[in-house]
Amino acid sequence: MYEVLDDTAAQILLAIQSGDSIRRVAQHLHTPYETARRAVNRLEDAGYVRYDEGLDVVDEHVRDAARELVATSARVSPPSIEEAYVLPQFGDWPFAFTRIDAVYVWTQGGYQVGREPEDYPLFIAVREQDVDAWEAFFESFALPTAFERQLRDEIAGPLQIVLEPRPSLEIEYVEGYPVISRAETIEYMRENYAQFQSALAMLDRMYDDLELDSNYRERERAQI
Repeated sequence: MYEVLDDTAAQILLAIQSGDSIRRVAQHLHTPYETARRAVNRLEDAGYVRYDEGLDVVDEHVRDAARELVATSARVSPPSIEEAYVLPQFGDWPFAFTRIDAVYVWTQGGYQVGREPEDYPLFIAVREQDVDAWEAFFESFALPTAFERQLRDEIAGPLQIVLEPRPSLEIEYVEGYPVISRAETIEYMRENYAQFQSALAMLDRMYDDLELDSNYRERERAQI
């Protein structure tokens, strides 16, 4: 079993949602398609997954073992920033990137502000009913959680998870990342205009269907 379950295979098992294609799983993990395909082939040969008009994990106990393997690996070798963005995909509850991370996702990584590699919070919206489960999930990966950003000297490592509980979630997907809606993201950017002025201009160039109000256009012209 453990010869098959290396880190890549374990992540594949955790990322599979019933009916997924291999390409969709690769997108979940932000990993090359060929890497995902080889891992899926090994898992299928070992009998851990099956493909019938989409992928399915044969036994949930295998998924549990995969989660423990990935969590143990993360406790020994802390995840990188890129890996931290993938980790929530291994949870069993819906989530969406929000606040700064919503801007980061909607600009497809083109706009990053207020964070450094040594002090990097991830902002995640979750359902109120799932908060305890998410806290336990991230604790298993040795990642601290809070409801507001913590000071760098108050946490052990560079990464922290800032949870934003909500009664319900409206989720969209951008390049495989679950994220709050573009309209809500733009509203957040407008409320923090000084910080996100450049990001608003970037979105305006990226999306042909974006309709920014006349007040924003006036402010943009005033800056020229």
